[in-house]
Amino acid sequence: MTLELIVFIGSILFGALLYWRESHGNGLYRFFNKLMYSKELQMKPTDKTGFVYQQKFIIRLVFVGFLFLIGIVITRFLIPIDIATISVFASMIVGAIVGTYLAGFIFKSSEVIDEKSDSIEDLVQDTIEKGKDFIEDLKTEKPKVIKEANKEMKNEPKAEEKSARERLKDKGLL
Repeated sequence: MTLELIVFIGSILFGALLYWRESHGNGLYRFFNKLMYSKELQMKPTDKTGFVYQQKFIIRLVFVGFLFLIGIVITRFLIPIDIATISVFASMIVGAIVGTYLAGFIFKSSEVIDEKSDSIEDLVQDTIEKGKDFIEDLKTEKPKVIKEANKEMKNEPKAEEKSARERLKDKGLL
């Protein structure tokens, strides 16, 4: 179980490395594309598709599985110890697929952050300025005119009102 976990984590890193490498250049994929297809069906020079980069899940699974199958066959001939079991093979494939998707997510999110960083910075600056203005408004005292108007409203004498008992007497209820 420990070996499988180590292989799984290593294959996640390998998948991320494979995805990153193909995102920067896809020469091997172009070579096989030129070998397999006629001139009309070959990739365009601007196409960045690779074995795992910009591919669907099934195609990634086939390419990664084939790559690890070749690796296991070579390992079996070089090292006659039986370490390449089915569970290790499955861990390698699943880890590499997870690694490619994880790397794709990281690259995509870093592009979005780079695009939005200027607008986020402006938004934060605007919020800070509004906060400073609000605190400044709280610190400043009210103008004297408003204070005097408040004092006059408090000091105005109230008209003599009858008590509740007197009003009831006037209505004839008492």
